Amino acid sequence: MLKLFKTILKTGEATLKYPFEPAPVSDNFRGKPVHHPGQCIACAACAIACPSNALSIDTDTENATRTWTLNVGRCIFCARCEEVCPTKAIALSKEFELAVANKGDLVQTATFNLARCTSCDKPFAPLKEVEYAIDLLRQSGISPAAVEARRTLMHTCTDCKRRQSLPMPLRV
Repeated sequence: MLKLFKTILKTGEATLKYPFEPAPVSDNFRGKPVHHPGQCIACAACAIACPSNALSIDTDTENATRTWTLNVGRCIFCARCEEVCPTKAIALSKEFELAVANKGDLVQTATFNLARCTSCDKPFAPLKEVEYAIDLLRQSGISPAAVEARRTLMHTCTDCKRRQSLPMPLRV
């Protein structure tokens, strides 16, 4: 019996004091997704990549807004959203305690304004996404004058671009 106590003392504690102390998680742990709306351009790449449809994008053309929604209750923590995000606006944290009393607490939303077409004034794309594309042009080394010349093209919807590029019909 004395030998057993010696072995127990030598081994130490085998269990964690989990509810009273935080449980250790590895560096590669995939926990709750965290969205940073300030970095997000509402491009919908994360919603397209999400296999469980936990992410959704709804566009309201009447109010010229796009709503980004994450339902953590549907998330399978695969990190595909994190992989495809061009601005690193969504990342998986180490948080894993997700128990809530109300299902609505598992839903996160963010609303973004849509850019309006300079020709027809129709909302067509998230304003932050258009500005992100212009910033990428600036960073690519194009002269500031050339970037400003392309700004009106970037703020034009695809229908108006198509109409502007078609040749005028011949009138007989």
